[in-house]
Amino acid sequence: MSLLDSWTRDLHEAEDGTIRPTYRKGTGPGVIVIHELPGLTPAVIDFADEVVEAGFTVVLPHFFGHPEARSNPGTLTGALVQVCTSSEFTKLATGVTAPLADWLRSLARTLHAELGGPGVGALGMCFTGGFALATMVDESVAAAVVAQPSVPFAIGKKRAADLNLSPADTDAVVARAAAGCQVLGLRYRKDRATGTRFDTLRELLGDNFVGVEFEGKGHATLTEHRQQEAVDRVLEFFEEKLKG
Repeated sequence: MSLLDSWTRDLHEAEDGTIRPTYRKGTGPGVIVIHELPGLTPAVIDFADEVVEAGFTVVLPHFFGHPEARSNPGTLTGALVQVCTSSEFTKLATGVTAPLADWLRSLARTLHAELGGPGVGALGMCFTGGFALATMVDESVAAAVVAQPSVPFAIGKKRAADLNLSPADTDAVVARAAAGCQVLGLRYRKDRATGTRFDTLRELLGDNFVGVEFEGKGHATLTEHRQQEAVDRVLEFFEEKLKG
């Protein structure tokens, strides 16, 4: 039996005509879980199922890789080739928001319009970690979770500190956080891929950034290198912000 058999596959079309596949499951407030490299792995799906079981409607966009393929050197390489040859993703540029953010904001607006409530949650991880910040520019997002954000690739001090946001979107995130839309961040303290982005977030958002750091050199806090505390903090955060 496929791990996604219990999920409903659909297509979301943004206002600009861009169409991408999604998988949906659950009831309750909406949460968009944006998968990491190499894609919708079993570990990502298992985490999403936990969010569903906690009482949320979860939508899984599918951006790259093959659904349900496990994370290994081969699938990671294949996904990297996809993202590195696509203009939808930023890899090295600083001060730029990935074009894919517009589609995610459209998805968030549609989900919020359907489900109501204070807004939806957005969670990005690894390569897509910063996407949660880009999505919260839209007021339909009431809770953003940034799990081990790793783009732009942390080569040099400037890239290591960059949030994968344009100056205008950075200002919007700061304003939204100041208005009460907190950001939860998760990372391993010695994870070099995340650079110094947590320092940047603390400087910009102050107490409205809740940074949770774990000892060690792990990376995927919610999936391959899962920390139960990380999962619990995410579920508690969504419970407070979306069900309140």
